[in-house]
Amino acid sequence: MSDTRLGHPRALLVDRVVSLNKGYSTMPNIEKILYTGKTRTSGGRDGASRSDDGRLDIKLSHFGSTGSGTNPEQLFAAGWSACFLSAIGIAASKRKIALPEDHAVDAEVDVGHTGDAYFLQARLNVSLPGIDAATARALVDEAHQTCPYSKATRGNIDVTIALA
Repeated sequence: MSDTRLGHPRALLVDRVVSLNKGYSTMPNIEKILYTGKTRTSGGRDGASRSDDGRLDIKLSHFGSTGSGTNPEQLFAAGWSACFLSAIGIAASKRKIALPEDHAVDAEVDVGHTGDAYFLQARLNVSLPGIDAATARALVDEAHQTCPYSKATRGNIDVTIALA
């Protein structure tokens, strides 16, 4: 089946997916795209991924294997923790709070199954040394509301956020 408007056999499928999501999404449409990360992956969990600009060129290995590559869960954990840490920085800047140099987020992303279905769950362990507990909690709560990864996972996976 093809879409004659675009001349591409998958265009109709994409149109259908977009229209199916419109009625269910609680997320606003993006008004201005700031950046688009593009990768091509082949070989699945035992393959390779490369970004269009060549800055990312990695081997993938199935979790628990002896392969030398990383896995999707590690990549997701790295992306989320970096984004979450930036969101904490923005929240701190709004409040004119100086963050310690050694502030960090340790992310853990689990993949598991229930019955025949696979699921993710995550833990973000936030370290803000020298920041009092109430202020640290406020920064973390705001970051969780503003971080794009947190928004994308909200209501979709179990997430625990702890202050170290």
